[in-house]
Amino acid sequence: MVSSFGTKILIIGFLSTMTCFVALATDNNPLQDFCVADANSPVLVNGLVCKDPKVVTENDFFTSGLNVAGDTSSNKVGSNVTTVNVATIPGLNTLGISLVRIDFAPWGINAPHTHPRATEILTVIKGTLRVGFVTSNPQNRHITKVLNEGDVFVFPEGLIHYQQNIGHDNAVVIAALSSQNPGVITIANAVFGANPDISADILAKAFQLNKNTVQQLQARF
Repeated sequence: MVSSFGTKILIIGFLSTMTCFVALATDNNPLQDFCVADANSPVLVNGLVCKDPKVVTENDFFTSGLNVAGDTSSNKVGSNVTTVNVATIPGLNTLGISLVRIDFAPWGINAPHTHPRATEILTVIKGTLRVGFVTSNPQNRHITKVLNEGDVFVFPEGLIHYQQNIGHDNAVVIAALSSQNPGVITIANAVFGANPDISADILAKAFQLNKNTVQQLQARF
């Protein structure tokens, strides 16, 4: 029979193991004040290599231009995303945050997409938008709301979400994301614009369409 002291040791050992497991399952916190990305380094790591801190300047933590409206006429969905991430501000490396400005033409959309590495929190600066996200299988619950100026909405990490300007004037939002490089997968582009193509037979069955319709959709992306 295990003694009371032995039982305590086993419990402590178990809890210590679980603590280590949880710690290893999350991103590490920075171990220095900053780790400005060195875009010229040939070393490949999960993230970007740190620049020598002695050569870091104020410009490594700075960008400008978010006051300039994005061109919404150059794409078919009527929106433009201006991104501020580690590629724009090297000082964001290891800090786990980035920013976007999204401009919308009247009735323009930011098409359904996901961010595989980030939660998004969005603030409406101008206009009125319908936004929403869809929960995972099997519920696939559609959570949607109309937002006005000053409203804030959160899109959980990895879930398909979208925004639509439902006004007759241009709209602007600012959104923060919980990753220096959140990634984006636009659903239509990924499915119908994959390179090389996903088999039309597979997509026809998945979307319950005929093969010719799938091929027509693939030709558009």
